[in-house]
Amino acid sequence: MVRNAMTMKIKYLTLSLIMLTTTGSLFAQKLFTLEELNFGGKNASQFYPERWQLRWDGDRLIDAASKPASVIDAKTGKAIDGETVDLDANKRSRHKGELEYCKASGAVAFLKDNNLWVADADGKEFQLSSDGSREIVYGQSVHRDEFGIYKGTFWSPDGQLLAFYRMDQSMVADYPQVNTFEREATLAPDKYPMAGMTSHKVTVGIFSLQTGKTIYLDLGDPTDRYFTNIAWAPDGKTLYLYELNRDQNHTTLDAYDTVTGRKLKTLREESSDKYVEPLHPITFLPWDDTKFIYWSWRDGFKHLYLMDINGKELGQLTSGKWVVKELVGFCPATKSAIIITKEAGDLQRNIYRLDLKTKKRTLLDNGRGCHSAQLSANGRYLIDTWQEPTVPRACAVTDTKSGKQSLQRTAKDPWEGWYQPIFEQGTILAADGQTTLYWRMVKPMDFDASKKYPTVVYVYGGPHAHNVEASWHWGSRSWETYMAQKGYILFILDNRGSEDRGRDFEQVTFRHLGQEEMKDQMKGVEFLHSLPYVDSNRLGVHGWSYGGFMTTSLMTTYPDAFKVGVAGGPVIDWKWYEVMYGERYMDTPQQNPEGYEQTSCIGKAKNLKGKLQIIIGMNDPTCVPQHSLQFLNACAEAGTQPDFFVYPGEGHNMAGHKSVHLHERITQYFEDYLKPLTINTTP
Repeated sequence: MVRNAMTMKIKYLTLSLIMLTTTGSLFAQKLFTLEELNFGGKNASQFYPERWQLRWDGDRLIDAASKPASVIDAKTGKAIDGETVDLDANKRSRHKGELEYCKASGAVAFLKDNNLWVADADGKEFQLSSDGSREIVYGQSVHRDEFGIYKGTFWSPDGQLLAFYRMDQSMVADYPQVNTFEREATLAPDKYPMAGMTSHKVTVGIFSLQTGKTIYLDLGDPTDRYFTNIAWAPDGKTLYLYELNRDQNHTTLDAYDTVTGRKLKTLREESSDKYVEPLHPITFLPWDDTKFIYWSWRDGFKHLYLMDINGKELGQLTSGKWVVKELVGFCPATKSAIIITKEAGDLQRNIYRLDLKTKKRTLLDNGRGCHSAQLSANGRYLIDTWQEPTVPRACAVTDTKSGKQSLQRTAKDPWEGWYQPIFEQGTILAADGQTTLYWRMVKPMDFDASKKYPTVVYVYGGPHAHNVEASWHWGSRSWETYMAQKGYILFILDNRGSEDRGRDFEQVTFRHLGQEEMKDQMKGVEFLHSLPYVDSNRLGVHGWSYGGFMTTSLMTTYPDAFKVGVAGGPVIDWKWYEVMYGERYMDTPQQNPEGYEQTSCIGKAKNLKGKLQIIIGMNDPTCVPQHSLQFLNACAEAGTQPDFFVYPGEGHNMAGHKSVHLHERITQYFEDYLKPLTINTTP
């Protein structure tokens, strides 16, 4: 007995030494909590890659990390002796409710009691409206932030004129949101125009500092019309905007006189058998007030075109089976535009100098990763900031003429010494058998191909977004690391319908949202089934917003594919979603009843087999609670059993530290229902 005990002790010690040898590197790593990984976490800021406070003050390069800010020589990257900028001294007094300050004139537009006001540089105030309310909205974003709209006031180049939106939403139905934080709950309604129902009416006003008067553009009856992408002519005499019909299949670029409000001309039109979507205002050439650049995807990809103020087409500036992402600005000295495109690779964003005469493009970065650019006022230099899959962040100052760089900096890995999963990227074919789709996979740090792992598919899947790119960790969300640390594999696939792959790639979903996307996601599931280390019996799925719609759709359309799902803020039926987004992709419920029926999760509630948790903000103004509540009702009637959690007072996403609570809840649901295996306890 003693000998056997000694033998067993030696075997145990030997096994322990082997385990320490093979997993020592793992134990040496600190483990993350969501306080470190989630953006709302108490310690999260320590784990973001370093950011440098480089910016332009006109043509001067400033390092705002020091006080006063240092002025940097853009050629050498060195501080200029004796030159500093006191940024605090440049701060101006601000009006409460300020909307937009104009540097050219020193005037500021601001809101007071729902009405729009302007104060000039001397402090003289002008009241532009008197009927402002929650129903009559001035100077704010309209059309529910669609069509590239993100604000509602627009100063002319010289700062003497202010264009602004006026939105009458008195005819729009109230959605009865409730404030439960009062002693007795009170109504806190939102104006919410649902697909196929009455929408608001928008007009555009122009206020003159010189006359103190306001005129409105002669738009005619604004019913069922959208106005977007407001742009000023350099001389301030003409205002340009795009108009879009409610069907969103026809758009015009129109010019208006800023003194009379009279329509001068329509410069161009564009139509589609599906939809058109103007997202960018025209941009005038700084060296020629008679020519401007406009955007279109009429050749199948989003590109830049040149036109004169008479509407004469002057040629396509960029072309190819890739999209332009951004028109950063211009370099007048070289008569070129600085642009960011996807031509170097579908997963990349790179900076180019575009010669507007020859149309030749010159790469201004390293040709890898995902880049952004800040351009100096004269366009001669830019601050290039980028990430690569193994580069947390880097930056350089680039001469846009010569391409030479200075002030190169690379951030240290903020996760050094902490848990580091394995990040991989690859491709599969879409359900059409032709289109390449990109995926990301996150594996545990101690990944063992001989084991089988529970696997979670994270999905968004909708337009104007993508998940996989050549940024740090292939664009991985930090929650994926948290899950990998707990022993899961994460799989993320950008299906057809997502952004930056061209018109046909995105519009394949028209009138039947979710259907082609699900087919592609199921191709991803087939790929996972082919991997010996993926436990096909323990597949989960999670997504938020459009991803919540995808999660619920997948769980009820392919009920045997996923064991567990967590759907956040999901669309359940597109007839309860808002007019502009919903009708662009689905038409109205009256025009497309079959499509609305096909895409609704209500009739599929009876199919639910796996464990599904739905999580929403109780006061979500984007995807209203009616979606989830009606799905719960359908499940109750069908006898299926989803779970439900709600955050009182929260909107479409959980703000601040509640995001930590949210992601712990999501994680725990997979821990409770996806991870466990049947354990044999027999001696």
